[in-house]
Amino acid sequence: MSSLKEIKTRIASVKSTLKITSAMKMVAAAKLHKAQNAIGGKLPYEQQLRRTLAGMLQDDDLQKAIRDQLGLGDAKGPSLVKLNDVHIDELPDKDHVRRVALVAFSSNSSLCGAFNANIIREFQHVRGSLLQRGYLPEDIDVYAVGRKIADEVVKSGLKVAADLSDMAEKPSYDDAASLATALTDSFISGQVDQIILIYSHFATASSQPVLRENYLPLALHDLDAGSEPIDYILEPDPLSLARELLPMVLKLKLYTVLLDANAAEHAARTIAMQIASDNAKNLIAELTLAYNKGRQQEITAEILDLVGGTMN
Repeated sequence: MSSLKEIKTRIASVKSTLKITSAMKMVAAAKLHKAQNAIGGKLPYEQQLRRTLAGMLQDDDLQKAIRDQLGLGDAKGPSLVKLNDVHIDELPDKDHVRRVALVAFSSNSSLCGAFNANIIREFQHVRGSLLQRGYLPEDIDVYAVGRKIADEVVKSGLKVAADLSDMAEKPSYDDAASLATALTDSFISGQVDQIILIYSHFATASSQPVLRENYLPLALHDLDAGSEPIDYILEPDPLSLARELLPMVLKLKLYTVLLDANAAEHAARTIAMQIASDNAKNLIAELTLAYNKGRQQEITAEILDLVGGTMN
């Protein structure tokens, strides 16, 4: 059995840890509240914008104009928008997609439960699936948004096309828009043929499932714009509006994913620190009970020694 001094030292140590975990929980909760407000304001707007674009692109004449005049989907180049044949979570096939880019979102630091482990697990699953489909490591580029996933990519032997750890720490629309522009340019130029996002979705404060989505080509049919074409009144003309909406949708999508992943990280850290604080309180209670029992035994032994000395 540990001595009373050792138990007392452990109690003091656990109390110090409790102060740290409680402070980290409060900081994470404050950041989560801010992140919730940010994603709550952006996500409905981004989804409605995509639905509007999807509704517009149900028009056959507009699809043809996009292919012919914008050069997005003709026989000579990659198709930026897919209405029928690409699902939002479909992995590519080597026969049709030559190069793949993965954009994975993690955190820069630990102490957030299984948040990073879940992202890494899904990344390794996608990586393994692509390799089984005939892709070589040099056929896969990874844009790492977060230090944890960047380290994992290096360990897995894949190429880190860009280390964007600063974006994970402080989400910024300008940074997200720059990344969206770079990804779109690489797709249109043919450097990559499909771009996949891997990130944690903030469902609730206690649930952050990992999602995998195709970023490019756009799979707008998955948004269910309606069974019947929507009769939009468009000004100045559908083609000009589509030319403006397409890059806007791509930039907002990446920004909302960045905000979503950031909110999920803070939620995971809040829960992890709450669990750690509860465990510390339980441990303090157990150690205090053990200390009191030990102290009582010492007092009883001293009394017995005194009584025994008096009788002699």
